[in-house]
Formats: sequence, structure tokens, C-alpha cells
Amino acid sequence: MQVSAELSFYPLQDDFAERVRKVIARLQSFPDIEVLPNRISTQVFGEFDAVNHAVSCVMKESFAETGHAVFVIKWLGTDRRPRPDKPEYQAV
Repeated sequence: MQVSAELSFYPLQDDFAERVRKVIARLQSFPDIEVLPNRISTQVFGEFDAVNHAVSCVMKESFAETGHAVFVIKWLGTDRRPRPDKPEYQAV
């Protein structure tokens, strides 16, 4: 089953920007998923098990490294990655 997940990471430390970049880079290191970061969140697309595995690994590493952090994840049980050929992708 293809899924879409929107992930927001809030490290509760002063050097938060570098920690956020590290989480995004770690997600991007998983070859079986597509990762689309933006200014508000990071979208992750792929097979459910692959996305779940990547997100779980990144969360576990981040909690071990930072101690205090918040992850907010929204899951959608379908592939909703933006595609330029789809009408909903076109600018309004």
C-alpha cells in the first residue's frame, strides 16, 4: 500500500535548525522513499513499510541524540505526492 506522510520535527534545543536539517538528510538516505522538504514540514512518500521504517529509525535516532524533541506526523493511506501533470498541482 502506498502512503503519504507529513512530518514536522521540533527539537527543543537552541540549535534546532541544524537538527532539523539532519533529520531531513537522514530521511533522504533511505532509497525506497521519496522525501520532499519544504519550509513548514517534510513530506514522505512510498510503500507503507518503507516509510514507516524510515520514520521510525529517524525518530529513534533523534530521540537518542536530542533527548527532548517533538514529532508530529500525519498519515494518508494513498500516494498524494505532487505531480506536475495533475490539475491540482497547477498554480492558481
